[in-house]
Amino acid sequence: MAVDVLTETVIARRPAEVAAYAADPDNAPRWYANITSVEWVTDPPLSVGSKVAFEAQFLGRPLCYTYEIVEYEPGARLVMRTAQGPFPMETTYTWQPADGGGTRMTLRNRGEPSGFSRVAAPVMVAAMRRANRADLARIKALLETT
Repeated sequence: MAVDVLTETVIARRPAEVAAYAADPDNAPRWYANITSVEWVTDPPLSVGSKVAFEAQFLGRPLCYTYEIVEYEPGARLVMRTAQGPFPMETTYTWQPADGGGTRMTLRNRGEPSGFSRVAAPVMVAAMRRANRADLARIKALLETT
């Protein structure tokens, strides 16, 4: 079973502001509940080819994985893929002007689990959907109160 979870929210800030905050890996522990630390593997700033290592907790287990930036259009779109980790995963952020103002931010996680992860995929999808909704609610609250 493939994992494909799409979540979105509208944030009452300009797309450039939301994108700048969300695309900065150093901010990830502030708005992702499961991410405990971030370390640049390549030197900042973020660009295609950049690599960033994350430590996280998911379903009660520690995870370490490295994302490589494969697409980056500042203010509009960011796509990263795991260069290593428990199973291949791609995360995509998009930022677009929302009807009525603000920014429509989408967060999409796609992957193809194998081994034990394949068996656990339905549980992972549900957990990812809950986590993504909570994370987008957190970034919305952070950016709308600052």
